[in-house]
Amino acid sequence: MPRLLADTAPLRNAHFRRLWIANIVTVIGAQLTVVAVPAQIYEITGSSAYVGLTGIFGLVPLIVFGLWGGALADVLDRRILLIITTVGMIVCSGLFWAQSAYGVQNVWIILVLFAIQQAFFAVNQPTRSAILPRLLPDRELPAALSLSYTVMQAGAIAGPLVGGALIPVLGYSLLYFVDTIFLFPTLFAVVLLPALKPEGEDAPTTAGLRSVIDGLKYLSKHKILLASFLVDLIAMIFGMPRALFPQMAHENFGGPSSGGIAFALLFVALSAGAVVGGVFSGWVSHVQRQGLAVIVCVLIWGVAIAGMGIAVGLAGGTTFPMLPVALALLMIAGAADMASASFRQSILLAASTDDVRGRLQGVFTVVVAGGPRIADVVHGAAAASIGVAVTTTAGGVLSVIFTIVAALAIPSFVAYRVGQKA
Repeated sequence: MPRLLADTAPLRNAHFRRLWIANIVTVIGAQLTVVAVPAQIYEITGSSAYVGLTGIFGLVPLIVFGLWGGALADVLDRRILLIITTVGMIVCSGLFWAQSAYGVQNVWIILVLFAIQQAFFAVNQPTRSAILPRLLPDRELPAALSLSYTVMQAGAIAGPLVGGALIPVLGYSLLYFVDTIFLFPTLFAVVLLPALKPEGEDAPTTAGLRSVIDGLKYLSKHKILLASFLVDLIAMIFGMPRALFPQMAHENFGGPSSGGIAFALLFVALSAGAVVGGVFSGWVSHVQRQGLAVIVCVLIWGVAIAGMGIAVGLAGGTTFPMLPVALALLMIAGAADMASASFRQSILLAASTDDVRGRLQGVFTVVVAGGPRIADVVHGAAAASIGVAVTTTAGGVLSVIFTIVAALAIPSFVAYRVGQKA
């Protein structure tokens, strides 16, 4: 059982332990805002088009400040940068509370606040990830990342469920206020970190466009690191069918045209699988062939998504209930994705030098955020022509095929072992 359950060895480090415990609270608060912002915008405007603008107002600063934030993390003391960005997020959450409490009812103020908050988040995330190799030995990175991802995915389930239930009862302002207060434990944990100035002779002295480009050049010259991004993009772009969940829930599983139990279950199944995978992630600390492990995890993801598409196609044509089968396969996919993310992030942190870790984490943030959004467009367009079941099944199959091609094309990634440099 100790080898099966999550490896808690990283929690022996006081700095990581404080950050992890604080993040349990902070993630739930952040998810409350994730629910409240689109709900408030829809209440003000009555238009899904305005709600859709949150995608643009969120993605653009995430890309721009994700890349620039990574460059900043390779120049400035990362502890100071984490303090500044955490305070920035606290101020944004406080302003969200203020506009709601005083009944401002201006959708553009909400969207601008959301964009500013995402900018602070985009700088904070690569910086937070880049400090882990300075706090923990390489062998504990997979376990630490699994613990962190488990908390994030649990928040992705609890936050929306709690927030959705509380909005009609308590209103938006209380949710924003809770998010504001829940950020303070993370600020406390960050303040207690030691000084974390970037190390290495090649550390940049400025964080301009040239520094960002140098980070991308570094990435392009290291196939192992490049492959870690490539396989994630393959899995997400071809195998992430979340844009099809509303149509699946309605047409294939008999739910209403707006929401419903089937839609909610489909939406949380991936995160639920990731949480289960995180709880039973003790094995990740014992894997030496991390590159091969990523390939296997992505193949499991692809097979599970393809199987889920088949289950969707069979729904309604058989007396056997297909929704539980589809949900189970989504949970398997979520668990595989959690393990894959832990290994990929571990490779990215351990195989790169400290002077470029911030910029690589910036790219990681952009890829993780951008891949599923590209998938939304691709899957939505494909489903309009060939239907949700075929689109989902074909996406899973293509994930498997292209992952195998990537593994054959970059054998150095498959051969990567713990402790090896890119």
